[in-house]
Amino acid sequence: MEEPNWIDYVTALGALSTPVLVIILSAIGWKLRKGIERKIELEDKLRDDRVNIYNQILEPFVILLMTDTAWGMDKKNKGKDKNNVAISQMLSLDYRRLGFKMSLMGSDSVVRSYNNLMQYFYSKGDDIENPNESDLKEMLGLLGTFLLEIRRSMGNEATDLDNWDMLEWWMTDARRLRHT
Repeated sequence: MEEPNWIDYVTALGALSTPVLVIILSAIGWKLRKGIERKIELEDKLRDDRVNIYNQILEPFVILLMTDTAWGMDKKNKGKDKNNVAISQMLSLDYRRLGFKMSLMGSDSVVRSYNNLMQYFYSKGDDIENPNESDLKEMLGLLGTFLLEIRRSMGNEATDLDNWDMLEWWMTDARRLRHT
């Protein structure tokens, strides 16, 4: 009988280590897959919450920028000043809570753009009720940036739109303001 040589040892070691290596790699792959699935599941849950919060955060801006005619068409708005309704919403405790939730759940860029928009309103104080065209352009640019960052955070990271493109569909004079 012939003595085993080094090739026989390597072959035997390979035969033993292959199943062990397959088991280890399978376990690592399973663990990674579970982690990715969990992350996707959490993102899906967060997305629904974010959409709800974003809609509520945006509501006063929608009210501020809608036409008086559109505002008056809803019977529940009869006799109410839309600017007062929007501003009182923005100053409410519930709105502050929404802002807090958004700061915890929103992406960094959404939170920063919202901060910039709100800082603009804070800096204007009572002067915001009768904005001149320059102030309106600045505020709308900030609002458009906020909308754009929300769009990106919802999965459209590679969008070619800019902040003014986000306003054109619902503002009749967005293009005029953009180019003044």
